[in-house]
Parts: sequence; C-alpha cells; structure tokens
Amino acid sequence: MSEPALPPQPTRNRPLPGDLSPRSLVERVIRVDHAGEYGAKRIYQGQLAVLGQKAEGPVIRHMLEQELRHLEAFEKLMVERRARPSLLFPIWHVAGFALGAATALMGPKAAMACTVAVEEVIDEHYRQQMHELADSEPAITEKIEIFRAEEVEHRDTGLAHGAEQAPAYPVLSSAIKAGSRLAIWLAERF
Repeated sequence: MSEPALPPQPTRNRPLPGDLSPRSLVERVIRVDHAGEYGAKRIYQGQLAVLGQKAEGPVIRHMLEQELRHLEAFEKLMVERRARPSLLFPIWHVAGFALGAATALMGPKAAMACTVAVEEVIDEHYRQQMHELADSEPAITEKIEIFRAEEVEHRDTGLAHGAEQAPAYPVLSSAIKAGSRLAIWLAERF
C-alpha cells in the first residue's frame, strides 16, 4: 500500500495567501522609501534650523544633500512606475521637522542620536526590501543598496559625533526607533 501524497510545500517562487503581486510590492517599496527619504529630509532641515550655525551644521548639511538625492530618485521612480505617494505625507512633513528640531534643541549629541536611531532602522528596512525584491528588480535593488550604504555612513557619522553620549541615549534611541518602525508600517499601507 502506498503512502498518501504530501501536500505541495510552498516554495520561494510560489506566492502565499496575502503576498503582494510583484507590481504591488514595487509600488509599496517606492511609496514607503519616498516617504522615508522625505521624512529624513525634514529631520535634517529641523536639525539645521537649530544647529545650522554651529560646528555640526556642515555635517548635517552633507547628510541632507545625500537624502535629497535619494528623495529625487524615488520621486523619479514614482512617476516611472506610476506609484502613489503616501497619504500621510502631511504628517511626515510636520513630524520629521519636529523630530529633527526637538532632538537638536536637546543638543548636538541628541541630534546625532536621532540620526543613529533612524539610520539603524533604515538599514534593516532596506536590507529587507532587497531580500523581498531579490532579482526581480535589479535597478531598484541597486539604488536601494547604494542608498543603504549612505544611510550606514550617516549612522557612523552620528556615532563619531557622540550620539551615544546624548542624555538618556538608550531611551531616546528606543523611542526614535519605535517611531521610525511605526512610520514605515504606516507608509507601506497608507
């Protein structure tokens, strides 16, 4: 007597219930990354509003310039791929600036702690996206890898400028990371 056949096992190539279509996945990646780069732009603008004339100003300006290039690339992709922006764009506009200004008001080290926390979450996020896109979108994956490397550079810059010496660093870092993860979750969906 033969044994009953086992049900087919899901493979990496077979979608599971709830998986996004390839087009929907790309649209979500573009939408959330556009929102994130816009939020980063606003964080650095908030930090510059407070620290722009201080010693940290040039360092923050350099990071802002890189974020502006990232943002421009995702804006271009939005048009090319007909992806919609996040519906929560007004929130990212205000919240990003407020986070940047608030941490800068706490001092340069707190501003750098903000950078480190945000960039650590973005590093994880971009790595996950590269895994999800795999080989299906090499041009987008390549952009994400380049941008991820620059985000890691921002994290390292923040650490080199005393982020871990900020007041209540573990609490501040944890709160900013939680907020960043929530923002990603929301921007993926809305």
